[in-house]
Amino acid sequence: MKRKLLSGILSVAMAASLLAGCGSAAETSAPAPAAETKTETETTTEAAPAETATETTEAAAETPAAGGKVGVAMPTKDLQRWNQDGANMEEQLKAAGYEVDLQYASNDIATQVSQIENMISSGAQVLVIASIDGDSLGTVLAQAKEAGIKVIAYDRLIMNSDAVSYYATFDNYMVGTKQGEYIKEQLDLDNAEGPFNLEIFTGDPGDNNARFFYGGAIDVLKPYIDNGKLVVKSGQVDFDNVATANWSTENAQSRMDAIISANYADGTKLDAVLCSNDSTALGVTNSLEANYTGEWPIITGQDCDVANVKNMLAGKQSMSIFKDTRDLAAKTVEMVDAIMKGTDAPVNDTKTYDNGTGVIPSYLCEPVFADANNYKELLIDSGYYTEDQLK
Repeated sequence: MKRKLLSGILSVAMAASLLAGCGSAAETSAPAPAAETKTETETTTEAAPAETATETTEAAAETPAAGGKVGVAMPTKDLQRWNQDGANMEEQLKAAGYEVDLQYASNDIATQVSQIENMISSGAQVLVIASIDGDSLGTVLAQAKEAGIKVIAYDRLIMNSDAVSYYATFDNYMVGTKQGEYIKEQLDLDNAEGPFNLEIFTGDPGDNNARFFYGGAIDVLKPYIDNGKLVVKSGQVDFDNVATANWSTENAQSRMDAIISANYADGTKLDAVLCSNDSTALGVTNSLEANYTGEWPIITGQDCDVANVKNMLAGKQSMSIFKDTRDLAAKTVEMVDAIMKGTDAPVNDTKTYDNGTGVIPSYLCEPVFADANNYKELLIDSGYYTEDQLK
């Protein structure tokens, strides 16, 4: 499992990680309030982030894969976020001297299982897996464990499998906390008289992250719901009632259509919509544009997808959590490198993420929020997007 790296390549790849470390984004953002993405039918190729590591890419192209084989399983190519994750991971792993088998599963669990089986049989020494459903990989990962292959759960925790060695992600509870605190600050809930009307949209119930996003936000907002400062007129507050299957824009839009028809068609003001990510926020925005005539509410999101950043600049979405996938990819490459060398991977959390078989050692990158005031610094000056992509 050990490998020999070319020192020049390692220094280029790891320098990016050290300079842009997962927690460093918070240092470059504008002060935050004490606080998946577009529909699968939309084109995402135009939304790829700008190249930021030309030298690394050129070096990788000239270097044979001498370090071993890494299997990278991503859930879908149809969502901007996962295209970025996969591209960043592949680029940085190749730059570090690895052969990479990158596969996308079109959000089909059976396809992802088959792809992982092929990675195992073709000699992958480490698996990096962003699961479609965190409970659906137990059998195939048992095969990986039997073969001595280490598994890193990527962004989505894989549940009920003792084959998972590490978890690399952003601090998902913090994502929700920042969204909840943004609403709290914008509505001035500690001082304003209220009441204010709120509706809630979170993600797929099969994605363990959705519960962390929801939990972080609700822990901030529930005291105000309990004391009547915030009113959820639809009555839909519990996770099971506000979850959005497949993080689907269409599902979020359909549910928002029904909520507006039942509760806001008479001109009642909607003050805020808590959306756990940008694909649900896009559905809510689409519904509001078609059905709502009142003053535009505060709308949260996550992932800074191009369509949503454009909505943010147009005043239709208030904020989106920015998770720089380049940082997460860099940290995951460090973890792969440590595993290949037979050492412990870097982690900063050994208490939070229990997958049903025990707590999984994790590395949590820190998210920040972007809005119309700080998006240029976070998204353009950092090279994540070009200005033309956001026009």
